[in-house]
Amino acid sequence: MTGMVDWAAGRARMVIAFILLSLVVGGYSYSTLPKEGEPDIEIPALFVSVQFPGISAADSETLLVKPMETELADLDGLKQMTGTAAENYAGVALEFEFGWDKTKIMADVRDAMSTAESQFPEGYEKYSINEINFSEFPIIIVNLTGPVPERTMARVARDLQDELEALDAVLEAGLAGDRDEMLEVLIDPLRLEAYNVTAGELINVVQNNNQLIAAGEIESAQGTFAVKIPSSFDEPRDVYALPVKTNGDRVVTLGDLAQINLTFEDRQGTARFNGEKTLALQVVKRKGFNLIDTSEQVKEIVAARSANWPEGLRAAVTVGTSNDQSRIVDSMVQQLLGSVFTAIALVMIVVLAALGIRAALLVGFAIPTSFLLCFAFLALMGISISNIVMFGLILAVGMLVDGAIVVVEYADARQQQGEGPMQAYVHAAKRMFWPIISSTATTLCAFLPMLFWPGVPGEFMGMLPVTLIFVLSASLVVALIYLPVMGGVTGRLERWMADNMEAIAGLRWYLHLLLFPLALAMIIVPMSLMQPLFGVISAQFAAMDGLNVLGSVIPTFVTVFLCIVALCALLSVGLSGAMMGLLAFFGVFTRAGRGGRWITSKLFRKTPDRIDAGYRRSTFGRVISFIVGNPVMPLVMAGIVFVFVGTVMIFFGNNSKGVEFFVESEPEQAIVYVLARGNLSLEEKDHLLERAEEIVLQHPGVQTAFAFAGEGGLDSNTGGAQAPKDSIGQIQLETIPWEDRPNKVTPIFTVPFIGYTVTRATQDPAFDGDVILAELTEQLSNIPGIRIEILAQARGPASGKPVHLRLKSDSFTNLLAATALTRQQFEATPGLTLIEDTR
Repeated sequence: MTGMVDWAAGRARMVIAFILLSLVVGGYSYSTLPKEGEPDIEIPALFVSVQFPGISAADSETLLVKPMETELADLDGLKQMTGTAAENYAGVALEFEFGWDKTKIMADVRDAMSTAESQFPEGYEKYSINEINFSEFPIIIVNLTGPVPERTMARVARDLQDELEALDAVLEAGLAGDRDEMLEVLIDPLRLEAYNVTAGELINVVQNNNQLIAAGEIESAQGTFAVKIPSSFDEPRDVYALPVKTNGDRVVTLGDLAQINLTFEDRQGTARFNGEKTLALQVVKRKGFNLIDTSEQVKEIVAARSANWPEGLRAAVTVGTSNDQSRIVDSMVQQLLGSVFTAIALVMIVVLAALGIRAALLVGFAIPTSFLLCFAFLALMGISISNIVMFGLILAVGMLVDGAIVVVEYADARQQQGEGPMQAYVHAAKRMFWPIISSTATTLCAFLPMLFWPGVPGEFMGMLPVTLIFVLSASLVVALIYLPVMGGVTGRLERWMADNMEAIAGLRWYLHLLLFPLALAMIIVPMSLMQPLFGVISAQFAAMDGLNVLGSVIPTFVTVFLCIVALCALLSVGLSGAMMGLLAFFGVFTRAGRGGRWITSKLFRKTPDRIDAGYRRSTFGRVISFIVGNPVMPLVMAGIVFVFVGTVMIFFGNNSKGVEFFVESEPEQAIVYVLARGNLSLEEKDHLLERAEEIVLQHPGVQTAFAFAGEGGLDSNTGGAQAPKDSIGQIQLETIPWEDRPNKVTPIFTVPFIGYTVTRATQDPAFDGDVILAELTEQLSNIPGIRIEILAQARGPASGKPVHLRLKSDSFTNLLAATALTRQQFEATPGLTLIEDTR
């Protein structure tokens, strides 16, 4: 196995070409991989629903739910089945074990429902089977508001809907807040009597028309022709001209007997955006497409389409976007990316302090190279970039440098003994080959059990061990193959530069002036090429709270280190122009006196042929010698460690605050449910909701608010939580983004003599998401006649409320009484909030 190190060292140019190819492929993979907020997981659950207009809840349970439960109970892999009966409706939720065969189970469910259908009474509508897919939620909302007629607004919204659904990345663009058009036919009894038309004749005419009639074919000498009879209604005038009866030589039409109006269906709900009536387009992306790119395409289509509207329509209709998930995902990816580069810089700083600048450069080269190889592996496996993947990259930063540090440190020791750079790095890689592999394998073994984590959490967190396996495997390739070649090549270049430094320093002063611009160009060009990377890092630090001086110093410090890495990469591939520029640059410094000569000696020093150092034991060595130098101290130290660990575990067990799968974070979106009891009309529901909406919009921390009374609402990812049963409406709000919130500047101290004041810039706590929701809860609770329940945006795998209690009984009366008693007890228990029941 160690022979591959010699093979790579003997083909240094080919390995360097592979390194460049790895960087290019990794960078391309990162730019093209789909980016999303959370991993797209498949929930093993189905929902079967049947609509039956006019049926009561009791009859729905007996005639619809029970036949479905009987036939569906024998499905393979069924974990839990929940039936729901309500007026006009029946539904059954099916939960299966993970590892289900969705195609087979879907076929089995259809077969079972075909059998159950034979037991349904007449009047039911065709059943539907829906998957529970949390990836099919809107990524952006396009809202249209303005004082225009409803039909005009609906036509504009549907045209825009067709444009958006034509995009390959868009699965659908659902329209919320609209009403379907209908023909209203008002029969005049006096006209029926005047034309001698009975009600039975009118009903027969209506029932026997607007049907598809298969008229067959006609054979002739010229061939066979299909006969088509126009019998369906295409326009309102077709209904108006429908013949009802022949009265003498005149045909009586439906228009003669009734008044026909083109109108809308009765309103089932109301919709408003920031207090104005609205129509909302909910854009859902297809699986496998980049969320950020899809959102940008949607914005471009909306802007281009609205620009082509007539001037009057463009002035009256306001088109905007809200609930843009791409902004959240892009901000999260950029912050995590900034954290990764910050970790790289910190690792390089530590290595620099311990091993020197050459080791820091090589270790700094190993980190991004391993990451880019990991992105190539992710692209090969078809895995998108999510917060779990980025967290795995951050977690791997400290682990993937171990092999590189060991190889670099041992190679440096061999060079101090007079060995050549290439021979030293090859010897170090071969000597540490199996220790590095065994160390990495031990680390991987700690994460392998996570690959077999069952359930929704396992599906959600499954990308974490996969990312770590890819990164650590890439670090092995970098530490044992790439790094020896890079170390050998850069070591030779370093020796060459040190040997030629004196010659360059001895040039005439005017030659230094000629070489100095070239040196600056060769340093500035790589920095300009990496400017996007530096912008990400600077944005990361700019978003952090802290001293204002750190906002510029720290990004600059990190930028310098990454520039050194870029220059090291340029030198390693043999760009002679960059090398000569650096030589000239530092050659000028040697003319600057003692400081310049010190910098040159530190950066480009000749490795002595041989160093004979005497034996010297450090403080650490003396401590280790004391511990292992006698047979008693190891037992004593083991006992101390055992007692310490046991004490920590006991203390944690007695003082633990519980266990959370995902730490609660500040919400940027929330849903305010307005609850009320009683048989309220739509106008009454809308009036109560409007009072709550006014309070929400008056809060300075709320940016947008969608209000829906009655039926309807946006398709939001509520993490599996259902709307309360007594909800009369909901307000889906979005707080001001983090980067747009005003800062609160607090002076700390003033520098004497200079007069410069050091300040601390922090986010105004009044705009914190938790503070906003707490204030809204208090203010909305003062509205008489309603109750408020606020569901904040949650992170992590989908889940509903943490506690569910199911009550079963053969007597519905006893079940209602038990539910009331249980809820009364829950409400009296401190610490329990957002209590609801299904009565």
